Amino acid sequence: MSETIKENKEANDENLSFEDFTSEVLKDYRIANISRQLSILGRKEVLTGKAKFGIFGDGKEIAQIAMAKSFKEGDWRSGYYRDQTFMLASGMLTPEEFFAQLFGETQLDKNPANGGRLMNNHYASRSLNEDGSWKNLTKQKNSSADISPTAGQMPRLLGLAYASKLFRENKELHQFNEFSIKGNEVAFGTIGDSSTSEGHFWETINAAGVLKVPMAMSVWDDGWGISVPNKYQTTKSNISEVLKGFEQDEKGDGYLIYKAKGWDYPALCKMYVEGVELCRRDHTPTLFHVTEMTQPLGHSTSGSHERYKTKERLEWEKEFDPIKKMREWILSMELVEGAKLDEIEADAIEEVKQARKAAWKTFIDPIKKERDNLIKLVENAGCDCKKTERIDAITNGLKKIINPVRKDNVSAAKKILRHICSTCESFKPLKSQLQEWLKNTIEENHERYSSYLYSETELGIQNIKAVDPIYSDTSKTVNGREVLRDNFEKLFTKYPLLLTFGEDTGFIGGVNQSLEGMQEKFGELRVTDTGIREATILGQGIGLALRGMRPIAEIQYFDYLLYALQTMSDDLATMQYRTKGGQKAPVIIRTRGHRLEGIWHSGSPLSMVINSIRGVHVCVPRNMTIAAGLYNTLLESDEPALVIEPLNGYRLKEKLPDNLGEFKTSLGVPEVLNEGSDITLVTYGSCVRIAEDAVKQLKDFDISVELIDVQTLLPFDVNSRILESVKKTNRIVFFDEDVPGGATAFMMQKVLEDQKAYFYLDSEPKTITAKDHRPAYGTDGDYFSNPNAEDVFELIYEIMRESNPDKFPSIYIN
Repeated sequence: MSETIKENKEANDENLSFEDFTSEVLKDYRIANISRQLSILGRKEVLTGKAKFGIFGDGKEIAQIAMAKSFKEGDWRSGYYRDQTFMLASGMLTPEEFFAQLFGETQLDKNPANGGRLMNNHYASRSLNEDGSWKNLTKQKNSSADISPTAGQMPRLLGLAYASKLFRENKELHQFNEFSIKGNEVAFGTIGDSSTSEGHFWETINAAGVLKVPMAMSVWDDGWGISVPNKYQTTKSNISEVLKGFEQDEKGDGYLIYKAKGWDYPALCKMYVEGVELCRRDHTPTLFHVTEMTQPLGHSTSGSHERYKTKERLEWEKEFDPIKKMREWILSMELVEGAKLDEIEADAIEEVKQARKAAWKTFIDPIKKERDNLIKLVENAGCDCKKTERIDAITNGLKKIINPVRKDNVSAAKKILRHICSTCESFKPLKSQLQEWLKNTIEENHERYSSYLYSETELGIQNIKAVDPIYSDTSKTVNGREVLRDNFEKLFTKYPLLLTFGEDTGFIGGVNQSLEGMQEKFGELRVTDTGIREATILGQGIGLALRGMRPIAEIQYFDYLLYALQTMSDDLATMQYRTKGGQKAPVIIRTRGHRLEGIWHSGSPLSMVINSIRGVHVCVPRNMTIAAGLYNTLLESDEPALVIEPLNGYRLKEKLPDNLGEFKTSLGVPEVLNEGSDITLVTYGSCVRIAEDAVKQLKDFDISVELIDVQTLLPFDVNSRILESVKKTNRIVFFDEDVPGGATAFMMQKVLEDQKAYFYLDSEPKTITAKDHRPAYGTDGDYFSNPNAEDVFELIYEIMRESNPDKFPSIYIN
């Protein structure tokens, strides 16, 4: 037996017989050919109009097969949109599921990755049972849900790997063997070489090296980022060369770095077996730089690589096609005759064709049946009026569509409804029947396309009952930070999977001392300092939450959240939605903001946040007791949330509740802080104290203000409490320190449009906001940049003057 075969036998399984080894190699060759045919036929389906868009993994087949050999149950993948061969080789994807995803199949049993929510080659395993409870994640291979933004998979990857470190080093977690077997799991990451230019890549690489986590990172290097070659992407056009400074030193710090060619099957198998084993055993982060990869079909269905690659490059890609090279290697090793490989190739073509046919039938037949039922419903009604011709034209047009989509059916039904005669007796039943058809169809499509933005399980926040804080004669009055600190202490004792991390979070107990003494009591693994790296602090939380832990990821100030906003928006906020309830990441992002003096420590960009992270709850407590109640509620739920504590409230006095860790604040339920009859004032967070000051001033002028603290912006006033107030006062003002047209506009839309409060107004609704610019430095900068009690007083006074000028004369001379 040749040395090459011996080495490759060891890379596959040293106990394999020669016959079994040959069988293993041929199985790999079969998978490679199936994957290539999926790319070829998938591309055709897009170009002929049956699918919308296609991006494929051609040219990456052999490296991904080699990687899959080391991927075990319990391991996790956080990859990018060319990993179809890996998913096939690891048993997490079938050819029929590949096409179901390409067509946009919404049935979860046919498209389990996302139920039609994502474009093709975006994968996810299902971590949850139908009731939202966890599956045993150590008994299955796991893929976190893919996203399209380049390098967007990297922050989450860090958290997936970090979880293994915690499960290994914290012996109290060894009991949770449905999530980890003592941290023996590896987190596999994949990325295209050009995407290593992104900041998320570098931040993650650095953090993983610091944390020493089992992250196996593969870079697929085909030399291009769409039309832009590596020389414009990476210093020295070589990512492993650039990362040499990260390579492991004699102390054991740093990365193991491997390099192999994407067409070299035996070298790839050997590389991954060796590298992943060390990564798993020693928790050493490992980088696999796979070079000389090809892209035979070009970047995607949106363009051809012939536009930007030279003839010489295209010829080279044909010569070094990895499947071609694997075939040459098999023949050179005399494992089988060429006829056997021809047979495998032919079988792969036929298998893929049959998979496409089955997936298309499953996808299109229900839509055609829906279309036929609609046409039958309309044609069963008869009428001789002129409008019948227009209805017939619509139904005939619908009949002619060879491959209808649900849009065609619903659009036709709505157009027909417009033309149904309201006077013909024969058409009256059709109107009601068609309305009922539309109602049912729209409800079905809501479930298909709009469900699971938030949790739909019993652990959803809407199902967590409020519990009031309890006070007694012995309840102490303390600084607000102490309420949080003592409440966190109860929570950390109650929930062993709870942990927190962030800048200055650990040793000093947080910049505002709300975690004072917590690291000493619960240890560095549960109360942890991090570097200055907001995107991966959040990613750390997402990955940990995906693996069953309950992380509180601390972003030191609200202004700094912008560094993590892309990850929060594209990854966390869409997690439950894009997997159709298949994965959840109930991470809590804790931060603080509002009303500190200076441009970058006092921002309140709430509108930027609430309009980009639907899917994450946004809590804006006015004091630390309410904040503590929100944390207590969120930790009983299975949903992610952002909690923005009021920065100027940590040293304000509050009573310490007797039932710490137990009282709960409901999300989406405003609190009326002052009952009034003349006007409703709606606000939140640090603005509440300013509003309370203004309410007292207005009372001296006989103006009765109903002051409402919304407490959370997402969800917002789920019981329409503000509407009830407007019905009484007939006037309303929305007040915050966001920019004009920001969160106040959001609140106004919710109340006037959604709750229909507009119909109860006697005066024009108004908003009070900060200026367009960031707040200037110092007390005066804050006063003249942000709204203050005098601004609130004067606007409300003017509204009341308009309704009763005799009682409320003008303050200023016109």
